[in-house]
Amino acid sequence: MTAAPAPAPNQLETGDHAPDFTLPTNGDGEISLSAFRGEKQVVLYFYPKDDTPGCTTEAKAFRDLRDQFEAADTVVLGVSKDSCASHDKFHTKYDLNFALVSDESGTVCEDYGVWVEKNMYGKKYMGIQRATFLIAKDGTIAQIWPKVKVDGHAEEVLAAAQKAN
Repeated sequence: MTAAPAPAPNQLETGDHAPDFTLPTNGDGEISLSAFRGEKQVVLYFYPKDDTPGCTTEAKAFRDLRDQFEAADTVVLGVSKDSCASHDKFHTKYDLNFALVSDESGTVCEDYGVWVEKNMYGKKYMGIQRATFLIAKDGTIAQIWPKVKVDGHAEEVLAAAQKAN
């Protein structure tokens, strides 16, 4: 019997402490994950690129459920490597009602294990794997959705946030 391979150093699991960060957001803001500890649950969703079809669909789904997330004491944060200027345009174009976090250096993407090698039409490249983390009020990871499929995802995350609250 062979042992299961050890997880990569940046592969987080349910129950782990969520890596903290302080990064710029759309609207010339700045946000720290630790600011929500003890106050709110956090949906931290990573997406590849502003204003692309899947990312737009996902953002609009989270936007449309904002009131229900708020009722569950949960804040939604979208994270990509796009610049704040790109986030500003995306946020305005789709009337988004949550912060978009700019991780241009990719440090947070690496900390959460979502900066991965991808393969499209036989060409390998590095990019963000669409993933979502539900972070409990105590700062631990309550649930992880790796390799997210957009359709129905925001609703699934909402149900988990409501149950966890």
